[in-house]
Amino acid sequence: MWTISMRILHFLLAFLIVFLLPVPGFTAGIETSFSCSQNGGFCISPKCLPGSKQIGTCILPGSKCCRKKK
Repeated sequence: MWTISMRILHFLLAFLIVFLLPVPGFTAGIETSFSCSQNGGFCISPKCLPGSKQIGTCILPGSKCCRKKK
């Protein structure tokens, strides 16, 4: 009985971690070059330059919206 309930609790904990933690959802809402520049970013492909971080994506496939790290 005890092992079954512990297995269920571990499963529920894993479920909560996977589905309720924010995924790099930091890209939500920044999907165009216009919204990228409004958020202080710039579009670049294929990855952000050193000293900058990705804050979204841009219209072109594979391009990222990047902003300088603070």
